[in-house]
Amino acid sequence: MSAQGVRADLTAPPLVARDRATRAAISAVDGPFDTAAMTELWEAALSAPDRDGPPVWFHGDFHTGNLLTVDGRLSAVIDFGGLGIGDPACDLVIAFTLMSAGSRATFRTALGVDDATWIRGRGWALATGLNAYVHYAAVNPRVAAQTTRQIAEALIG
Repeated sequence: MSAQGVRADLTAPPLVARDRATRAAISAVDGPFDTAAMTELWEAALSAPDRDGPPVWFHGDFHTGNLLTVDGRLSAVIDFGGLGIGDPACDLVIAFTLMSAGSRATFRTALGVDDATWIRGRGWALATGLNAYVHYAAVNPRVAAQTTRQIAEALIG
């Protein structure tokens, strides 16, 4: 990041860049969550084929805290600090922070998301949920509830 807080390179790091931290978080939360299921999901996400095609723009931090609504309808998306180009699977995190299993299925169908992208998206949801959980859940009950839901939904698929 530059002094102004803007990344000089907008190319996204691959999911595997989160491997060490995610495995450490899985170990750290043994008890509240199913460690074996998290490890299985994480390994499946890491072994999923890479995206076939040119990089695309993504938001990079697409979750409920970065959505503004008016009268129950989406009015804006904010916080573009994670904006970049690469695999759009990272933006699928919203499916696990905002949607139920039924609405996720509709969302996935509408987007035409293939199996590999979907599993990478679940991996991103797991990794980001775990990161927030281990750093903030003990001191912020709202974050604890949101990240617990995100991790549980990522495990459901």
